[in-house]
Amino acid sequence: MCKGIEFNNMRSKKIESIIYAILAAVFYAISMPLSKLLLEKISPTYMASFLYFGAGIGVGIIYVIRTIRHRDTGEKLSKPDLPYVLGMIILDIAAPILLMIGLKTVTSSNASLLNNFEIAATSLIALFVFKETISKRLWAALLLITISSMLLSIEDISSFTFSYGSIYILSAAICWGLENNFTRKISSKDIYQIVVIKGIFSGLGSLIVALILKQNLPNFQYIAYALILGIVAYGLSIFFYVKAQHELGAAKTSAFYAIAPFIGALLSFIILRESITKFYILALSIMIAGSVLVVIDTLIASNIQIHNRSYNK
Repeated sequence: MCKGIEFNNMRSKKIESIIYAILAAVFYAISMPLSKLLLEKISPTYMASFLYFGAGIGVGIIYVIRTIRHRDTGEKLSKPDLPYVLGMIILDIAAPILLMIGLKTVTSSNASLLNNFEIAATSLIALFVFKETISKRLWAALLLITISSMLLSIEDISSFTFSYGSIYILSAAICWGLENNFTRKISSKDIYQIVVIKGIFSGLGSLIVALILKQNLPNFQYIAYALILGIVAYGLSIFFYVKAQHELGAAKTSAFYAIAPFIGALLSFIILRESITKFYILALSIMIAGSVLVVIDTLIASNIQIHNRSYNK
């Protein structure tokens, strides 16, 4: 009886974490087309700064409210976590700046798809550096996701080239891939604290870079828009991503997060009037197949984990 209850609880946690990962992807996808619009009024470095400041401020307000109400938000970060925290901050300064620079010169839909390289980077770093296990099913899912991205990428060969913009976005994806693994190492700690630190210090770092480069400060109206976008697209996305990582691990969470580029591309079609193509439907079908494999892999891994625990007892 107890084993059955434990099994159901573990499965519920896995499903809940999958939902968190999908929500993280949805919220982040919003940032691509809207950032593209705001970049007409805000420089890339200031844009990166305001997005992360928004994330830190938004989650910080929730954190303060929970603290006032004496609600425990989790184990606090400690001195042994410092290397991962510093790595997380440095990479979170570099990645959004690189992304915003790239987004200035490529279409929003292409940027969304190129950013999908983060999944492969996260998984490979998780495997080779942090020794996180990746099953054959998950590799197959990542392969399907990559193929679907390639289909969309080669739809218009004349516009999809490895330009400087594309290289910047791929570099941002690699930075975030490493950052995802650093964050994974502290994902069991206070999530509110992690997101606030990410937002405030990464935003401050980008702001310092913008001031050093002597970029023009945008109008307050556009700063406000960027901060609001940061609260939703970065703050909530990071929050749900870290919650998912705690249960799923870096590689599996990033695989679910793979839907973000497709949602971003779809929003680009709607908001920016970028054209939709026949290859988008085909790629979306392959993407769904990859996502189904990830779900199956996660649930099977959950079952094995429960049985192993029961056996050890």
